[in-house]
Amino acid sequence: MKMKPFFYLFATVFIFGACNPPQPASEFETAEDIDAEVSEGLYHPEWVKNATIYEANIRQHTPEGTFNALREDLARISDLGISVLWLMPIHPIGEKNRKGSMGSYYSVKDYKDVNPEFGTKEDFKALVDEAHRLDINVIIDWVANHTSFDAVWAENNKDWYTLDSLGNLMPPEGTDWSDVADLNYENEEMRAAMIDAMAYWVREFDIDGFRCDVADYVPTDFWEACTDSLRAVKPDIFMLAEAENPELHNKAFNAAYAWEWLHIINGVASGEKTTADIDAYMEAAPDALPNDAFKMYFTTNHDENSWNGTVHERFGDGHLAFAALTFTVNGMPLVYSGQEAGLDKALEFFEKDEVEWGDYKYADFYGKLLMLNRNNLALWNGNFGGEFRKLKSGADDKVYAFMRSQSPSGIVTVVNLSDENVSVTLEDLPEGNYRCVFDGVGLVEAFGEEAELGPFEYHVFYNQ
Repeated sequence: MKMKPFFYLFATVFIFGACNPPQPASEFETAEDIDAEVSEGLYHPEWVKNATIYEANIRQHTPEGTFNALREDLARISDLGISVLWLMPIHPIGEKNRKGSMGSYYSVKDYKDVNPEFGTKEDFKALVDEAHRLDINVIIDWVANHTSFDAVWAENNKDWYTLDSLGNLMPPEGTDWSDVADLNYENEEMRAAMIDAMAYWVREFDIDGFRCDVADYVPTDFWEACTDSLRAVKPDIFMLAEAENPELHNKAFNAAYAWEWLHIINGVASGEKTTADIDAYMEAAPDALPNDAFKMYFTTNHDENSWNGTVHERFGDGHLAFAALTFTVNGMPLVYSGQEAGLDKALEFFEKDEVEWGDYKYADFYGKLLMLNRNNLALWNGNFGGEFRKLKSGADDKVYAFMRSQSPSGIVTVVNLSDENVSVTLEDLPEGNYRCVFDGVGLVEAFGEEAELGPFEYHVFYNQ
């Protein structure tokens, strides 16, 4: 299919003092070049290369739990340094076998309608339009593996579903997802209807892509056909997979979840893993995904918060230290609803349980890291960003130190991942005027000689 070249919209940006303006990490010169990239494999829209993402839990984000209420908060979210808004599923929720009083977002009743609790389609369109006005791209959560038992599809298209021995709809095998019915991807009519439903939101509401739930539960060839069809509607679609299967990135998905990273840092915090496990992960990272696909890095999201513990429970006093590490290591950073306010409770999944915002006490912390990701070329996503190099600290069992560089930009991160005071002597410090993004202290001033790091102390330096 014919593709248009994209224009680079990156202007000179100064953050935290004088900062090098971002430059495109790669460039298509002609439409034919872009056609070749699509036909040979995965195509990355220019805007995703330094994208930062915010996951909005619409029900819990505001007291109203509506599109309109979330729209009122978009300017603040934009000011954090966010360029992508991911909306958890916006569709009506099934009533049959519903969990709790309000049900799960992921039990979709109608792929072409909106949850009336959130508002109307007109309200949703106004949310998307306002996000675009603020230069925020919008992606919606898409649940392609299953629907609710009382979904509109189930009424007349039983053969679109996986059936048990008695011919009844059934949950996905091997799960406890009793409120959803598994779809049958051997049915070509269902596949076509799924792609048509996704294209509907792109065509009618101008959304910019999809976060695809349990993407590895759906055949890869479907996703490849789906992405190709969506790009015929809007060429610069962004596709994010809740999966880690490299095969998904041959043609379909731009980005994947960094689940393994999260499990490693959870383990480091609990004492079950060490910094050597981080080293092994980073050594494998360059070859982990094909076609310059990249990963989304996070310390929390809706699943982790509701089912596995808050960042305070999993990381304790080190939650900001692990976030500083995670947001600078190698991919697109994610902030979840309320994280910037210090969300310290597991939000109910099937009931109303709104975020307590208070004074947004960590907004400055996350905002500085997000803006650094946006504007420092070394922190662009995956292979579009800078080369990773581990720095020896003299205390590598407790301290993780590294740099990323892509001329003329660079960052240095130094994090004490322990609850102890640690003496640090960094080796092979880069040249240049590196200043800490949080307090402006110089890298040489802080670590030119032996230095003492307090429990969970963290520093992120960028070159001016």
